[in-house]
Amino acid sequence: MRGLFRLGISGSVNLHPDDATIHAIERPHRSLWTYYVLSSLVAFPLIPIILPYYWFRFHSMRYKFTEEGISMSWGILFRRQIIINYARIQDIHLRSNLVERWLGLARVLVQTASGSSGAEMTLEGLQEFEAVRDFLYSKMRGVKDQGHRPAAATSTGSSGHDAELAAALREVARELRETRAALTARADGGKDSGHV
Repeated sequence: MRGLFRLGISGSVNLHPDDATIHAIERPHRSLWTYYVLSSLVAFPLIPIILPYYWFRFHSMRYKFTEEGISMSWGILFRRQIIINYARIQDIHLRSNLVERWLGLARVLVQTASGSSGAEMTLEGLQEFEAVRDFLYSKMRGVKDQGHRPAAATSTGSSGHDAELAAALREVARELRETRAALTARADGGKDSGHV
């Protein structure tokens, strides 16, 4: 946790995580291996199968935080890698069970607009989970705020586009009214000619 928060000039704690500290996180904390061992004890007869899987997962898991996004990779025989740009992040959740809290760990669940109900990426074995969450939120908001700035800067151009769109919609509405009136007149004309 050392170096995670910077002291301000007045000596108060700055709650924004140091970007360099977050960028330095590359592997899960070693307490994750303890968690894996304890969780495999729950399925005691399957320990010879589950424990090697967790061992390979723990030793091959890597994280990478860049200026554009975050990536996570793991696996020896079947390598898996997930890369998410900060602009795609929709929501971030923290989750930890009783054993994870006892070990000081939590999982950071990153959700995107991919359409799946679960998290796109789960960062496991982090002791700096709140700092990582705050870092991801700040990056996510920063990307979205930058996306809105050009529209505000070119408001005259966008208002011209809005005027064109409004004129086109008015034209479509006028044509629909005329079509409805023509269909009504045709239906009324058919009824009159049928009675004569």
